[in-house]
Amino acid sequence: MAADGKVRVSPQTPEQIRAEIARTRAELALSVSELREEVARRADWREWVRQRPLACVGAAFFIGFLIGNSQRR
Repeated sequence: MAADGKVRVSPQTPEQIRAEIARTRAELALSVSELREEVARRADWREWVRQRPLACVGAAFFIGFLIGNSQRR
């Protein structure tokens, strides 16, 4: 940090900039991949049933009840 309170950044060579861009791309690709896996896992209905079996059975019963009642009218 300089005396005036500003951070001084030393100039980078084009090779350093390219390397930093490549590193950032790799990190971004990894983050996107992890995010896709997490979304797929959380949206998987089998995972929901495994983690909350009673709630899923209750929800299925309730939905069946609503559908059954709507067709009687």
